[in-house]
Amino acid sequence: MIRLERRPTPSRGWGAASPVLAVALTMVAGALMFSALGKNPAEALRTIFWDPVFGEFAWYFRGQLLVKAGPLILIAVGLSMGFRAGVWNIGAEGQYIVGAICGAAAGLAFYPSESWLIFPFMVICGALGGIAWAMIPALLKVKFGTNEILVSLMLVYVAENLLASAAVNWLRNPDAVGFPGSRNLSRWEASANPELITGTGMHWGVVAALIAVIFAYVMLARHLMGFQIRLAGAAPRAARFGGVNTARLVVFCLGLSGMLAGLAGLFEVTGPAGQISIDFASGYGFTAIIVAFLGRLNPLGIVAAGLLMALTYVGGESASANLGLPSAAISAFQGMLLFFLLAVDVLTNFRMRFGRGVAV
Repeated sequence: MIRLERRPTPSRGWGAASPVLAVALTMVAGALMFSALGKNPAEALRTIFWDPVFGEFAWYFRGQLLVKAGPLILIAVGLSMGFRAGVWNIGAEGQYIVGAICGAAAGLAFYPSESWLIFPFMVICGALGGIAWAMIPALLKVKFGTNEILVSLMLVYVAENLLASAAVNWLRNPDAVGFPGSRNLSRWEASANPELITGTGMHWGVVAALIAVIFAYVMLARHLMGFQIRLAGAAPRAARFGGVNTARLVVFCLGLSGMLAGLAGLFEVTGPAGQISIDFASGYGFTAIIVAFLGRLNPLGIVAAGLLMALTYVGGESASANLGLPSAAISAFQGMLLFFLLAVDVLTNFRMRFGRGVAV
């Protein structure tokens, strides 16, 4: 008989080892899944994890890693602040979409001007769009005690409908007869988010992600708000007795995560994606949840986790093209990572005991 016994204090060893063990278990389970699909598991794992970094075309894939990792890190940093405080924003995908729509709409309002002020204005509007969408669950929670998990998640589907409406109606390119989608913002110099260093994938979204990581690290380590975030997550009752304004904390955490998700959407629509389209929603907002937890809600850990998850995106696309792996299998592979991480995390707070329990 196996039973779980709560530890007096969380195990630091298991806390550090669980991400590594989760990755290893994911590879084992992924290999079994690929084998069941009739693919060579060793070849599939090599294509996903080895070839993009050390393979023949690594010079191309390495640039794509930062393109994929930038929005994941940017969104995950914002989510991690809320998760640390017990504020569960599950709707970053919606904030990502609305930020992209608001930023794109702000820029297209000035088309075809070539003013250098357009791109900074779009960045501001993208951030404000993400904040505004995140304020809906924040204010509903503060004023009416609603569950931010459900509200933020349901708003994702509202945002997806707004995206479809924008792509086929009010932001549709009037010169593209019969084709839904906005003008290509990456080809309009005033709104383009170009690669800053050729061959690296470094664009302004990656720069913003690095700034967000530094900001979050300094805030958690040095600022009163960082202390309140950590206290509210570790000991909610102590935080209330200590005078922490929980309503302000909810608004701050959701607003920050919404702003960073909105910025990620703006940098994506002006760079790699290029336009508002029906299929613009990429799932980054949901994948960033995995990145946040895999990085242990630590800004520096999130950088490593974001690069690892970007590797599964880039390598997964290569495996789909070269090995015929279905894209759904790659998504399932990414989902396994969160599943195993949550499963192994149980051992951080509990230890396994074998034999009969003793009646007390």
